Amino acid sequence: MKLHAAAFSERGAMLALKIALAFGGSAWAPERYAGNGVLPFGASLDEWTGSRFEDSDAVVFVSSCGIAVRAAAPHLKGKCEDPAVVVTDELGKNVISLLSGHIGGANDLAVRVAEITGGRPVITTATDVNGITPPDSWAVKNGCVIENLPAAKQVAAELLSGHSVGVAVTDELIKTPYPVTLWLRPKDLTVGVGCRRGVDPDMLSACFLDFMKDSGYSPLSAAAFASVDKKKDEPAIIKLAESYKVPFETFSAEELMALPGNFTVSPAAAAAVGTDNVCERAALAASRGGYMVRLKTRYSGITFALARKRSI
Repeated sequence: MKLHAAAFSERGAMLALKIALAFGGSAWAPERYAGNGVLPFGASLDEWTGSRFEDSDAVVFVSSCGIAVRAAAPHLKGKCEDPAVVVTDELGKNVISLLSGHIGGANDLAVRVAEITGGRPVITTATDVNGITPPDSWAVKNGCVIENLPAAKQVAAELLSGHSVGVAVTDELIKTPYPVTLWLRPKDLTVGVGCRRGVDPDMLSACFLDFMKDSGYSPLSAAAFASVDKKKDEPAIIKLAESYKVPFETFSAEELMALPGNFTVSPAAAAAVGTDNVCERAALAASRGGYMVRLKTRYSGITFALARKRSI
């Protein structure tokens, strides 16, 4: 977890540093309170907060809630994108989960910070205070992506009312099983990619979506994109992986050729990059002991293959 803590007093700076060090993060404060491991803001609070919202998993404010709310408000994008935001007083007595309690993990973070400060975590989300596991929190803890976030609110409301709900946890594209279905997509598929040099990023993205639809799997279940190492700097693949917020992994031709199994052999690929198949072998390599679920599919100058990670 990449965590930053901000404080606005001498005592607060000491606590911010203690919290940051516990998570391997950084503590920040106005210049007059910086030093001894605490970094100076070096900018306005608004600029600092904007930067931290872009590069952090979590931000802890050792301050009043008012300071934290005013600092965070201009930079909020949505519960799927915002980092966890936690607020604690400078004595660490009250540790408040302020933003992204479930998906961002602020509720769990508040509990962990309270253990460090000796204070009490303050959790206000309705499902948690009623002892109900919220679906969005369950999804995060179990490595799933929520496909239809608005349904999560409706499902949570139904749970709070004691009603049955419909939740589908699958990487497959299937018919909607319930009147209101919350779709949770496990990140269990690895996508092997081969392409010509300089392929158009929009073309690669469109072909990927077509490939996943034709294969019968959700693109949100992509856990990684993979290719031969000669493609490690291919802008289109890098952009595709970034758009799904997953790694782009590459393997040497020797590593790919060492994989056991039956693959779709391409003499052209062997001559160009040193392995007789890029997409299938790369997908399997990235699955770390998994198995193929879709063999090589060709588009114009592009190939895809799909493997599934083996369940533990």
